[in-house]
Amino acid sequence: MGYLDLPCASSAPSGGLGHRAKTRLASMHTHLPAPDQPVELSPRHKRPELETMPATRKRPPSVLLLAALSLLAGCAIVRPGEVGVKSKWGKVSNKIYSPGPVGINYFSTRMIRVPTRTVNREVQLNLPSKEGLNVGAEISILYHIEPQKAPDVIRDVGLDYENVLILSVFRSASADICARFFAKDMHSGKRAEIEEAIRIEMDKLLASRGFTIEAVLLKSISLPPGLYTAIEDKLEAEQEAQRMQFILQREEREAERKKIEAQGVRDSQKILSDGLSDEIIKWRSLEVLERLSASPNAKLIITDGNAPVLINQDAEPTRR
Repeated sequence: MGYLDLPCASSAPSGGLGHRAKTRLASMHTHLPAPDQPVELSPRHKRPELETMPATRKRPPSVLLLAALSLLAGCAIVRPGEVGVKSKWGKVSNKIYSPGPVGINYFSTRMIRVPTRTVNREVQLNLPSKEGLNVGAEISILYHIEPQKAPDVIRDVGLDYENVLILSVFRSASADICARFFAKDMHSGKRAEIEEAIRIEMDKLLASRGFTIEAVLLKSISLPPGLYTAIEDKLEAEQEAQRMQFILQREEREAERKKIEAQGVRDSQKILSDGLSDEIIKWRSLEVLERLSASPNAKLIITDGNAPVLINQDAEPTRR
């Protein structure tokens, strides 16, 4: 609302308003704005502190959201079990980033994540044996990448290192090692020897490239149909031969035992026969007669008068 500059009534003559005052009032009445129009203040009545006060406006939510997205767009996350390597304008950096958030400029830089945890790659293939047979096998390869070698792996091999390097070396090493063994050895205790030989052969070729082969596992072996029967028959024959050999060894030991026993009996009889004489026999007979006489039972003793006891008169006394 504005202030109108009107002359004071006391300045007019006491008899009423003068002609000049009436003319000014009439002109002001004609210049008054309509009730629905704003009143324009004169520069003299404007307040300068209102003009210099800055206007405070609330920022729309879209501006805050855009700022948050811009902040997140410049951050890459390296997950556990991985390392990060930056590639700026196609050039791979040698710096390795551990798991966690990493600042990045997505307009010029790309974050390459390389897994360093243990990877299990299962492979199905046919392996040659020493007999020239093809043996189907399902094999697991356990390996991991050395973190400090991640930039070299990206530069020298690329991200498809598993198909380019790991599987190619595995197929060559497994075929070379399995060709030295018979097919039946893959079912026997030599399986662990075959696994270790393949692992060592692969590690020789891949250790310098940044790969560590932890283990090679022969999970299942599929032999040709006729070979199963042949192996079972051979194993059965070997078991039968071992059983017969055991029986033969047992009989030989039993015969040796009886021989030793017979020799002992013979030696004891020889010692007794060499030590017996007529006087000793008579003395032993008297001892027997003495024991018989001490018995309370009724006794009938038959004698020829020469020997104390006679059992058979026709038979001559025998010596042991």
